[in-house]
Amino acid sequence: MDRLVAMEIFVRVIEAGSFSGAAKQLRVGQPAVSKTIAQLEDRLGVRLLLRSTHGLTPTEAGRNFYERAKRSIEEAEEAEIAARGAAAALTGRLRVSAPVTFGRLQIVPRLPTFFAKHPALGVDLVLDDRGVNSIAEGIDVALWMGPFAHDSPLVARKIAMCRRIVVGTPSYFDVMGVPGKPTDLLGHQTVIYDQPQGGQTWTFCQGSAEVSVTVKGRLRSSAAEGVREAVFAGLGLSVGGSEWMFTPELKSGAVKIVIEDWLLPPGELWAVFPTGRQASAKARAFAAFMESQLAAGTSSPCPRRYCYWARNRIECFFNRIKHFLCLATRYEKHAANFLAMLKLAATQLWLRHNESAT
Repeated sequence: MDRLVAMEIFVRVIEAGSFSGAAKQLRVGQPAVSKTIAQLEDRLGVRLLLRSTHGLTPTEAGRNFYERAKRSIEEAEEAEIAARGAAAALTGRLRVSAPVTFGRLQIVPRLPTFFAKHPALGVDLVLDDRGVNSIAEGIDVALWMGPFAHDSPLVARKIAMCRRIVVGTPSYFDVMGVPGKPTDLLGHQTVIYDQPQGGQTWTFCQGSAEVSVTVKGRLRSSAAEGVREAVFAGLGLSVGGSEWMFTPELKSGAVKIVIEDWLLPPGELWAVFPTGRQASAKARAFAAFMESQLAAGTSSPCPRRYCYWARNRIECFFNRIKHFLCLATRYEKHAANFLAMLKLAATQLWLRHNESAT
């Protein structure tokens, strides 16, 4: 029995969830798939799958074997691609996860272009606002809305940025009025996105001024689709959602951005790859494709605005420290030295933000 073939059949069984599903993908008979798995278990001397009337469930040994087998298959594909060089074509299937609304509005409309570039490659798109277990779901690349923790054990790369905005419908503003500054939001209903990238408390910046506002709302939604529909129904404003979340409606005028002269932290999009192994050529190609598409589209990131936001945050922090140190007159000499060190650190941080944005 060819080891690599057996590994590929086992991986297909896990991802399809059944022998029949794997057989259909491989275009072979189901008995051949069942026989291969049985021979594989005999050779390894362990049970890889638990069979029941409800389907197949991998054992702990099966889960461990699946992850390593998938890695071996991908490395074999990488070796073939490297050997063929520029003439290589991406083949097989790519599993991508993303938030529901982002996938619907920003990924699916761009897939025809991606498929045209890679005609032998298929995509399994797993959409979930809560995120998925990349290992358990066999995800090759996950697109996450940031911010992303830099001390996370996951392997990730930031591929795009966009503005976070405050939006509502014209009919809502006709009834409730148009907020002109962040504190005006306290007099409005908001639809709260109940996910880590959402929430009730938001910090706005304008020049050296910084204002934090905790908004209120009768409706909370764990899905961005729910936030969108609630805004369209006039139930309140969306605060802190990305431009990607309302792209069609911003173009059509169905929703309107307000408080534009105050900046919210930028929205970040990260490509997250499985830990412990090199990202596959398929995953890297998809991440690079989305990066170029978002940079070229109307929802492209705005580096200059991002730099202004970063600089404003630094200025606010620096002014607060300066005010605190001015009170410490007894330690004037030490305070002056500390202030100089902080100023240098703030300048370096600003330069790094500027370089990353440009």
